[in-house]
Amino acid sequence: MLEEPVINCPYCGESFSTVVDCTAGNQQYVEDCFVCCQPIVLSITVAPDGSLDAVDAAPENP
Repeated sequence: MLEEPVINCPYCGESFSTVVDCTAGNQQYVEDCFVCCQPIVLSITVAPDGSLDAVDAAPENP
């Protein structure tokens, strides 16, 4: 199941959407901001029913 949450960049504050594959379970990966190109660590939490539970966006370079 694909979901498209909107996240806020921890560097520039701009909002953008990203695609999350919930069938992969809980995940953590780095994705660049589409606006300022800074690396963002996305932590994805999937609920037991397979739906998207939470998305946490943190700066890779705090």
